[in-house]
This record gives sequence, structure tokens and C-alpha cells, in this order.
Amino acid sequence: MDASSARRDLEAWRAEFPVDPFAADGPLRRLVERSEMDDERRRLFETRMSGFARRVATEVGPAAARYEHRAHLPELVRYEGFGSRVERVEFDPAYHDAGAVVWDSGLVADSGTPGRAYEQATLLYLLSLEGEAGHACPATCTIGLARALRRRAATAVRDRFLPALLERDYSRAERGAQFLTEVQGGSDVGANTCEAVAVGDGTWRVSGEKWFCSVADADQFLVTARPVGAPEGTAGLGCFVLPRRIEGEPNGFALRRLKEKFGTRGLASGEIDFDGALAWPIGPLEDGFRTAVGIVLNTSRWLTAVGATGMMRRAYLEAAAYARHRRAFGRRIGVYPAVRATLASMKSGWLGNLHLWWLLTLLEDRIDAGNATDEEAAFHRFLVNTAKYAVSVRAPQVVRDGIEILGGNGTIEDFSILPRLYRDSIVYESWEGTHNVLVAQVLRDLGHLELVGVVADRLDALIARATSPTAAIVGQAAKEARAHAERSIDDPPFGALHFRGVLDRWLLAFQAASLLAAGPGTEEEAAGELLALQHLDPEHRSAADPHHAERIDAVLAGDADA
Repeated sequence: MDASSARRDLEAWRAEFPVDPFAADGPLRRLVERSEMDDERRRLFETRMSGFARRVATEVGPAAARYEHRAHLPELVRYEGFGSRVERVEFDPAYHDAGAVVWDSGLVADSGTPGRAYEQATLLYLLSLEGEAGHACPATCTIGLARALRRRAATAVRDRFLPALLERDYSRAERGAQFLTEVQGGSDVGANTCEAVAVGDGTWRVSGEKWFCSVADADQFLVTARPVGAPEGTAGLGCFVLPRRIEGEPNGFALRRLKEKFGTRGLASGEIDFDGALAWPIGPLEDGFRTAVGIVLNTSRWLTAVGATGMMRRAYLEAAAYARHRRAFGRRIGVYPAVRATLASMKSGWLGNLHLWWLLTLLEDRIDAGNATDEEAAFHRFLVNTAKYAVSVRAPQVVRDGIEILGGNGTIEDFSILPRLYRDSIVYESWEGTHNVLVAQVLRDLGHLELVGVVADRLDALIARATSPTAAIVGQAAKEARAHAERSIDDPPFGALHFRGVLDRWLLAFQAASLLAAGPGTEEEAAGELLALQHLDPEHRSAADPHHAERIDAVLAGDADA
């Protein structure tokens, strides 16, 4: 095979990326078909998703490839030419071209209508085929702030700040950010010292330092601060909205510097000092921490899980298509069993997490619309933290497997999107709580809120819908996970050491059960069987399984020329 033929194969690989990534995503479309959306909502949903997916492929992708390059990253401008303070972040023009597409989709504007979680999650998933792309985080933060204002703010505060966040025209829209982290308090938010002083007219003056401020260019900042005289810990934190400018001037803040991050490089993250910045409370001060976590952080955790799954989908698309076109030793590499096994593992990981965030989105849709039952709200408390944990752990592994399929080419920044996806996925692991912090929170919630039975019943209901014989393996794993979860609650030293592993198996059981419930003969069921056998059955050995190759073929059967 000569060099010209090899280049033609690479051109064919690159051309294979779908024109409409939504229409090409069979597993996602089947979830849409089985959703609780009525026919009219589903029809509008599918038309809208296809339209946005096409724009992601043709407009956002090429733009992101430019402004994510190290030569075109955001720059901090603290003063304009005559010495006046502006505290501005400047972007490559392509960044705003992509932003116009994202905001025009209604991803953020849907925050003004309760019960649009399916739409928002799917739009973000499609956007995340391009990684964070500089706009997934701003959109997510704006959605969280908009939800907090809509649900908790006093009418005057809501009416002052919410409408600009819901604007679809990117040139007029205001973007939101959430600045919670301080240098001495990352996940330990109760250690924060940023201070709020009452003005006397319902407004407050905020002073202090925020250490990790993504969307440093935002127009509205959601911050936590401790009113003077409030108790220590999280109970004393208030939640405030703080506009970037007052009468055209920076509102009592200075951008110390922009962070030079490993990933999400097109997104401006910085360190900010506040000095008497004017702010308005979002809801009662004593509910500040509950607002920040219960609405804002939980929104981000949900959508971070969605975005990480979108990156897995893109990694799989790139790797599977490459395997269909790339030749080595006289054959296309996709025929080699080891390559097929890697692809099947990637696809199973993507599908399991796709089903996990879709299950979470059902709860988000009902909660945001005010239709959730108490049992659904309790299950959401468990799933919002565990889904973020599970998906963000798995995403870098899936992307890394994709890089392996591409070999040395997979490490080249301008050869494929995979290096950027890998960098972004690792950043996603730390956003909105590290793995151990989230696991510890889940364990506390299971005990304090008596959620073990709620979680176990939900999983049992999924298992009951499956017809595959491997459902018995999932059922046994679920039973053991419940017992170990109960022991983790009753025996704190045991839980502190072992609960993360317990939760890993519990979540794999949820993913496998969801996939098995898709029905016989589907690629989802095949992926569920593979997950169950490889990760939940301690007795299973692929080398001793005469059907292992058939299972891999069944997982990959939905792909062209698999």
C-alpha cells in the first residue's frame, strides 16, 4: 500500500463524521422514542436537535478547532489604552461565532420554561461532541443561575437579572458564572471567608477572593459570601447575584490572572478579587448554601455528566470510523479481534452512561416542572451526584482507548479531536466535586435520608424489565451492593475505605440493567450483557467464554461494516 492510498483512507475516515449527528445516534433516538414526551413535543424536539447537530458539525466544530489552539486562547485585558480599568477578557472572533450558534439553539433560553430538561440535556450532549468547546461551561453556569433566580429569588431581583440570561441573541445575551471556590476552600465550601456587608436597601457589598472562576468574562456572577455576624460553616453562607458592571464600570472586582489549564482551554478561567462589589441576595440568606448546591451545583453536576457522555460518543465515532478505514499488515484494523474488543468496551461505556444521564434527565424534567414525587426527588438526590461521578470517571478511559485505536496519530492535536477531548474530560473530573468528595456525599445522603431502599427498589424495577439471562448476574450484584451500602452506613470506618468500590458496582449494575431493559436483540442489550459479564460477574473469564467474540460482534452490530 502506498502513501497516496493511505492518505485517501484517512480522507475517507474524516469524511465519515455524520452530517447530522443526532439522526445518526440510534441509541439516543430510541431513548427519545421511549421517553414521556408527548407526540408534539417529540416532533419539535427531533427537528430542533437535528438542526442544532448539523450546526455543531459545520459551524461550531471548525470554529472550536481554531480558538482552542494555543495561539488563539483567551487573553486578559485589565486596562484600555488610556489607562481606564476594563477587566475584560478578549477572545478570538471564532469563539463568538460558535457562541452565537449555541445561544441561538435555545439551550440557555429554555431555562425560563419549567420542564425543558430533555431539550437542554440533549442540546448540550450534541454540543459536547466538540468537547467543552469554550461554551458548554458558560451555558451550564448560565442555566444554573437562571434556575436559581427563577425558583428562589425575590420578584424584583428575578425581574432585574433573569431576562437577559434568557436572551437567544448572543450579541444581547448576558452569560452567568458561579464563583464558589476560594483558595482555602475548594470542596470544603464551609471554609469560605468571602464577606458580605448589608447596605440597608436590600443590597449587599461583597469583598474577598475567589480562586477558580470559570467564565471569568461572564456578565452576572453567582457567588457565596458570609454576611457579617453569620455563623461559620455552610450554614452561614448567603447566595448572591453580582453584576459585572454598575453604570458601565467594573463592579468592585479585579481579575488577578487567567488560569493556564490543562484542558477546556478556550474557556476563560481566572482568579478574582472583590472589593465592595454590589450584590443582590438570591432567596433568603439562611438558604444560601442550599440554593448554591441544591440548584446551581446540582444543575452543573447533571450537565457535566451529559457533556462527558457526549465526549465519549465522539471518541467512539472517531475510533470506530478510523478502524473501518485504516489498514495495517494488509487488512483494515477493524477486523482484528483486539481492536474490536477495545471498540466494544468504548461503546459499552458510552451507552451505559448515556442511559444513566437520560434516567437522571427524566427526574430533572419532572423536578424543574414541579411534577416530581417525593420518592423521585429522593432518588434524584442520589443519582445527580453518582451520575456525575460515574460518567466523569469513565470518559477519560473511553477517550484514551480511542487514542490507542488511532495509535501515534491519536496524539496529534491537528490530526483529530481526541487530544482535546482527553484534556477536557480530565478537567470535567474535578468540576463540581472531585470523585471522593461526591462519593462521601452520596454515603452521607444514603444514611441521613434513608435512601438505600429507594435506590435498591429503582434498580430492582429496571432488572425486572430485562429478559436476558445476564439479568441474574446484575440482580446478584445489586443485592450485594445494597448489603455493602448498608454496612457502609452502619460501620463508618468500613464505609470510608470501601464505599467507593461499592458505589462503582452499584452504578455499573444500574447501567447494565438499563441497557438490558432496552429489549432482546438490541445493541444496547448486548452492551449490557458485556458490562454485566466483564464487571459484575466475579466468575466470568472472557477466555473461557465461547461466546465472547459473538458478544463483541453484537455490541458493534449497529455500526456500518462492523
